[in-house]
Amino acid sequence: MEIALWLKAAIMGIVEGLTEFLPVSSTGHMILAGSLLDFTGDKVKVFEIAIQTGAIFAIVLIYWPRLRDTAAGITTSPQAQRFALNVGIAFVPAVVLGLAFGKAIKAHLFTPVVVASTFILGGLIILWVERRKQPPIRVQTIDEMTALDAFKVGLVQCLALVPGTSRSGSTIIGGMLFGLSRKAATEFTFFLAIPTLIGAGLYSLYKERALLSLADVPLFGIGLATSFVSAWLCVRWLLRYVSTHDFVPFAWYRIAFGIVVLATAWTGWVTWAD
Repeated sequence: MEIALWLKAAIMGIVEGLTEFLPVSSTGHMILAGSLLDFTGDKVKVFEIAIQTGAIFAIVLIYWPRLRDTAAGITTSPQAQRFALNVGIAFVPAVVLGLAFGKAIKAHLFTPVVVASTFILGGLIILWVERRKQPPIRVQTIDEMTALDAFKVGLVQCLALVPGTSRSGSTIIGGMLFGLSRKAATEFTFFLAIPTLIGAGLYSLYKERALLSLADVPLFGIGLATSFVSAWLCVRWLLRYVSTHDFVPFAWYRIAFGIVVLATAWTGWVTWAD
């Protein structure tokens, strides 16, 4: 029984790592995977948030030289100071709105219709952004971003509070609309994920600490490890992909997945109730 549980945790970690940084929303995928695996409950909800930290470790590893240099130059380098400030500015809106409206969102918006609608709407928005006449790129690299650019990206990240929206999709597509290059928008999304997801994971663990015990360490450890590995592979692939491709395939995937969400809810195949 324990081995079967660990296998489920490993699969959930893989799903999290593969979907966290793609513009497809990890929320719906985690719900479907958990339901199909019969891996549900209050503790699993904490598990799903906590293992996001594993995906963040992949970002830290891939961008370690940049993060190390930023930390080393935070008191002396204007570039490092501007970069750290921009990430901090972009991080604040999600914290404020998440704390203010998080409970209400979970109580009223976590339904299959909302999730499916945001999946499909997000897909349509991606199609529109990719197929319209692209304006001149104003920001080629993240070092060219201003504080206002960062604040705008932080605001669109808040859209991901609505389930099915996709944090990465919101910030990447939003960044492109604000004049960032595809690469700059994608990389800033990765860096912004570090405080956002680590903060969410720590907050969830603290808030629900009464549900957890030392016996849960192996389960969470397996989820973190598989999330880390799958996210590392996914991010490295995505960085190569955005250099020569657009996000149209993800748009069609979102639309198809939104239809799947509705189908599973209407047939009772997957339980979407909170």
